[in-house]
Amino acid sequence: MLLKMKELPSSERPYEKMEIYGAKKLSNSELLAIIIKTGTKEESALSLAQKVLSLNEGNTDKSLRFLQNISIEELCKIKGIGKIKAIQILAMVEIAKRMTVPLDVNNIQIKNSQDVADLLMNELRYEKRENAKIILLNSKNIIKKIVDLSFGGTNFAMLEPKDVLYEAIKAGLPKIIIVHNHPSGDCTPSKSDVNLTRRIVTSAEMLGLQVLDHIIIADKRMRKCNETFKLKINSK
Repeated sequence: MLLKMKELPSSERPYEKMEIYGAKKLSNSELLAIIIKTGTKEESALSLAQKVLSLNEGNTDKSLRFLQNISIEELCKIKGIGKIKAIQILAMVEIAKRMTVPLDVNNIQIKNSQDVADLLMNELRYEKRENAKIILLNSKNIIKKIVDLSFGGTNFAMLEPKDVLYEAIKAGLPKIIIVHNHPSGDCTPSKSDVNLTRRIVTSAEMLGLQVLDHIIIADKRMRKCNETFKLKINSK
């Protein structure tokens, strides 16, 4: 028989446990139970939290990252998790993602490819769909704008150079860095990635624009797509 939250010793209730010992002492299910707040007549918030975590069964990664790819509808299939609780959980996930973004993305000076990877790694590494972003910089390699170029399953290779260059022209910025992810976990550039990058570089040069880099992110790794082009970041 499952114990209700109020039937647990006070030192084992998530709220009280966090107050006494701090957030780091709580398990994933206990932290999630605090977000869920209340249970049902049959189950506690802690029990519901454990059911949410069971959606990740079979995955070797036992962290909470799987929640980034869970929909409201999937959460609502769990008895006791209604739309409000599902939205609360996903709001918490979004807050966590935003906390990894630098306080001021604009006005960061990019000195090398790793700077770019560090900036966008946490946002893109766990995405299950292929996304592309372009970073627009001024002549001193200071970021002025980051544009989501595709989202939601659009294959990077399906883009056209004009899709990339239009944003730079519109913003009146001379330098471009392209970043996209490989959901497969393999950051090796495909032949299509390389060919499209070559077309973008050629078109950019005709317009007086400079493509500094094209970086592919996959899991915890990154790789330059443009090694063939010998492009170097020069902040002078």
